Amino acid sequence: MTLPYEPAATLASTLLQHHVVSRIWARDISVWNAVPNSDAAKSIESRLGWLDVGATMRPHLDRVAALGRAARDEGVGAVYLLGMGGSSLCAEVLRSVYGVAAGSPELFVLDTTDEQTITTAAARMEPQRTWIVVASKSGGTVEVASMERFFWSRMSAALGSAAGRHFVAVTDPGTALEKLAATRGYRETFVNPADIGGRFSALSLFGLVPTALIGAPAHDLLAAGAAMAEGCRQENHANAGFELGAFIAAAALAGRDKLTVVLPDSLAMLGLWIEQLVAESTGKMGKGALPVVDEPLSHADDYGQDRAFVAIATDRDAPDKDMLAALHAAGHPVLQLTTRLDGLGAEFFRWEFATAVAGAALNINPFDEPNVAEAKEKTRRLLEAFTANGRFEDTAPLAENDEVAVYTRAFSGATPADILRAALAEVKPGDYVGFLSYLPADATTAHAIGDIRDGIRKKTRAATTFGVGPRYLHSTGQYHKGGPNTPLIFLITSDDATQTQIPEAGYTFATLKRAQALGDYETLEAHGRRVVRLHVTGDAPLVLERVFAEALA
Repeated sequence: MTLPYEPAATLASTLLQHHVVSRIWARDISVWNAVPNSDAAKSIESRLGWLDVGATMRPHLDRVAALGRAARDEGVGAVYLLGMGGSSLCAEVLRSVYGVAAGSPELFVLDTTDEQTITTAAARMEPQRTWIVVASKSGGTVEVASMERFFWSRMSAALGSAAGRHFVAVTDPGTALEKLAATRGYRETFVNPADIGGRFSALSLFGLVPTALIGAPAHDLLAAGAAMAEGCRQENHANAGFELGAFIAAAALAGRDKLTVVLPDSLAMLGLWIEQLVAESTGKMGKGALPVVDEPLSHADDYGQDRAFVAIATDRDAPDKDMLAALHAAGHPVLQLTTRLDGLGAEFFRWEFATAVAGAALNINPFDEPNVAEAKEKTRRLLEAFTANGRFEDTAPLAENDEVAVYTRAFSGATPADILRAALAEVKPGDYVGFLSYLPADATTAHAIGDIRDGIRKKTRAATTFGVGPRYLHSTGQYHKGGPNTPLIFLITSDDATQTQIPEAGYTFATLKRAQALGDYETLEAHGRRVVRLHVTGDAPLVLERVFAEALA
């Protein structure tokens, strides 16, 4: 059931008049306002392979299935997937929705530079019964390369020359990772088509390999995606991906750019994948739709006029229909979708096609991520300076106490709580508050920040988001810097308890993570964003709850 939203219907009709659907399938770059032979044109032309993934991936299914059988036959107990962004988030969704079939290995996704997370994973690892999947489109992502060197060192120490048989690579043709896999003697290297962008890669080898390893039906996943792709060829309102894309774009154009995605428990992890796909694709040129994917559904008067809602029901469970109806009755745009859990591939393709349509309607290139590279460059320079000087050059905190130091150029105050209070006082309709955490990703921290977000929403009615660093750098990081200048960002850091060397790097994971945090802080400031860094000592969740409670009082 779809509750009507007139601007979306009007925009969809306009897009149909301009034959946007058939032009996308014809790979007409002008649909995204690209000029032939421009950089934008080249980036688009090199990233449209996802449209044909149903056909191009079919020949790989037997080999993918054989890998899953080998893992079961050899008694592999755990697979650690090392990836970032599109190379890892899809695997998170697959593990959450499908679970792990009897006899298949448990799947652990590592998309971090956090020492506690990485060393904890290494401590529980049984090398003889463990496989490592190294997934990187570029083959040179710093987080993935660092984790690969760390786990290669551990596995080599335990297994000697047999270590390579426990590693599998998924990458693009001709990357450094493909060459490294050959040098190290990896068991398998799956080379993905080069023309599939990372966040559009769910139905490619980046999704199919982990699907097979957990014993889920890779063939069915791909078939469902192919069926949805066929439906998305229709140049009419029955095209599910097209209608979703028109809804997203129409809402954003009307100032309702906080795309609140309401998911049932069975699809909870899908939100992270949607967040990356939509935020990184649309958040540029001062435009975009910001997915809000993890807020509990609330009453209509708890939301501002910058919200639009997409709710997904499955054959197993669904969001609260009465609350959705109340939102619609109160004038909030609401789109209700249905899907089947055994048809997860269809949902992946629907959102990919919708994102392409939304990009066309917003007059942007949805396939690049121009501001992501800026933060990477800042991180690289900070690491070079650290290597040369043995420390980071950091400014003095604006205010501090025994628990937290606050850094910002955007606000003033005598105490940490004063600064936060001043920052929150500037939140106006249409703004959002983003929490970017470089703390260990655990339930206690997430719960504490969730409570703070709830308090901010009650006080300001502003949308809030929560991103874990460095994961968010490959997701909402693009939107925070390239989308509308409406965020108030709280970037949270702390000191790591350990210093674990990254082999061959000359620095530790803790140093890399701090460089990523400081690099993003500087990049956000360079884009004129209101950003506050809180450096926390002691029990971080409790400290954060205390200082924000004082600021919100």
